[in-house]
Amino acid sequence: MLPGIGALRLEALLSHFTTPSNILEASVEELETVNGIGSSLASKVADWKNTVLLEKELDLIEKGGVKVITKLDSEYPAILKEIYDPPICLYVRGILPDLNNASLAVVGSRRMSNYGRKCAAHFAQSAAYADWTVVSGLAYGIDAAAHQACLDASGRTVAVLGSGLARVQPQDHLPLARAIIENGALLSEFPMEFSGNRQSFPRRNRIISGLSRAVLVVEAGLNSGALITAESASEQNRELFAVPGPIDQPQSQGCNRLIKDNKAKLAESFDDILAEFEYLPGMKQPELFDENPETENETPSVAAQSFTPDESKIIDALSAGKMSLDEISTKTALPVGKLLSLLMKLEMAKAINQIPGKIFSLK
Repeated sequence: MLPGIGALRLEALLSHFTTPSNILEASVEELETVNGIGSSLASKVADWKNTVLLEKELDLIEKGGVKVITKLDSEYPAILKEIYDPPICLYVRGILPDLNNASLAVVGSRRMSNYGRKCAAHFAQSAAYADWTVVSGLAYGIDAAAHQACLDASGRTVAVLGSGLARVQPQDHLPLARAIIENGALLSEFPMEFSGNRQSFPRRNRIISGLSRAVLVVEAGLNSGALITAESASEQNRELFAVPGPIDQPQSQGCNRLIKDNKAKLAESFDDILAEFEYLPGMKQPELFDENPETENETPSVAAQSFTPDESKIIDALSAGKMSLDEISTKTALPVGKLLSLLMKLEMAKAINQIPGKIFSLK
């Protein structure tokens, strides 16, 4: 809440003074001894009682149903602690899902094309069906399309704001923000009434990628802010993907360049993202073997395994013979995104085989 005191400087202050209360009680002279805190900043920190409207902030937090979690709290996402400059605290409205395993950031151009909208919806819905959380930034274009598609699929989504939670930007997205709170959370590192500025929105991009195991750029021009998120993803050692687009469309130039320069993997479907992980994050690996030592090397037959109703639909369909992904979807009436997740589970359970061309058959 003090201008000039960001995550790294606050980390330095905490490292020196141990607790927030010690920082606030320190003199100007004591504050000046901390690396990166000059006389000007030291004076601002020491004078915090006259500049920070703490009671008003606490009132807004309470009335807004907001929870503030710090790096010392167990609720703070462990995945976010992995990045270089994690926020010291997070303002959260809603229920923050477990983001440590199955989380996908979907980002892209504010001026999306119809192609971009369809791609964002496809990947976000597929992620929701596979029980992944979709993370984005509530901006116009790809962000909003991804959030809405995830909600339409009854999935979990998290919006990371570049403003405070009492100043949702853009205001046109207030209805979407309210819907997100019901099935996920709004999140910000900024004080409640902070309106955002040219620096805060790019800065929040590191949190979007930091909260995600994989980052997908759907559409991006060569100067798109989504490329900042892509750069953050690479620095944070996240899996980076991009959707290829028409070579004559400006919105696709950034994605095509990421793929061409081998900075991002090409993603044509959510299956391409799942393929980069050993198993579906957030889900238990199937128990393939009997605990009896005498039979531990025997894989149970398809008939001996128990399946969910949707998995049984797939098994029944494939009992007629080999089928393509589209044929299985038509036969079972299951959406392709959800179907991909189920097929992968069945493959890991040794119930089905996949052969080149996305053709599937029973074991």
